[in-house]
Formats: sequence, structure tokens, C-alpha cells
Amino acid sequence: MTPLPHEYQAKVVGTAVSPFDTTCKDFPAIQVSPPTEFGGEGLDWSPEELFMASIANCLVLSFRAISSISKFDWASIECESRGVLDKVDRHIQFTKVFTKAVLVVDSDAKIEKAEQLLKKAERACFITNTLNCESFFECEILVVDSF
Repeated sequence: MTPLPHEYQAKVVGTAVSPFDTTCKDFPAIQVSPPTEFGGEGLDWSPEELFMASIANCLVLSFRAISSISKFDWASIECESRGVLDKVDRHIQFTKVFTKAVLVVDSDAKIEKAEQLLKKAERACFITNTLNCESFFECEILVVDSF
């Protein structure tokens, strides 16, 4: 890892009626438009969905790094983040975020360590740490015989 601070940048280009093209570095553009709740057609990613995706991805990537350092083997992970958007003091903001990770391991003996590492990843997730709302985390460990 390079020393902190790090700086990140994204660019948005669009018109009054079309979805916005959102770019970062030389990555392919993604189209972003309002969700149906804000009058959009629901055909593209919305800022709200991108935000939830950022939370889920940050947690999974944090877990991947922590489990690698801990030399902890696992088969797969699924993570879902769900946020509640509401009006607080005339401002629209996320008021609650619920994140659930489901991790698959190959042994009952790994369940306790898996839970510890998932909770450590949740504490390490800098996107969640940046939130100015309640954040709830749940983890579930599934055991399969072999990978």
C-alpha cells in the first residue's frame, strides 16, 4: 500500500435529459441517472445504488485483505448493503445502512475465526467509517465440505 493520504477522482458529463457518463481513469464509462424514486426511468445505476455498492465492495475488499494477511482460506463471500434515505432537518440523507455478509468456509472449526475477521473487516471499511448515520452489520457463515 502506498502511504496515505490517497486522492481519487471521478468525472461526470451529461445533458439535461440524458443519463450522465461517469468516468474514472481510463476505465469504461458507466451511465448514471436518477432512480425511479426521484423520477428516473430506473435504467441505469443511480448515485444511491453506487453508494450502497461502494459500502458492500469496501467491506468485501477489506475482508479479502485481512483474511489474506491472516492466512485464512474461504470459498466465497456475498455482501449486500441496503440504505434508508430520508429527510432530516430539511436535508435528504441516508439515515441507516444495513450490511450483511455471507461467507462460505469449508469447516465448522473456521466459523469463529471467520466471524472475527468479518467484524474486523467491517471496522476497517473506510466507506462505512465515513458514514454520518447509523450502520448495522450482520454476518453469516456457511460451511461446505470442500471448495
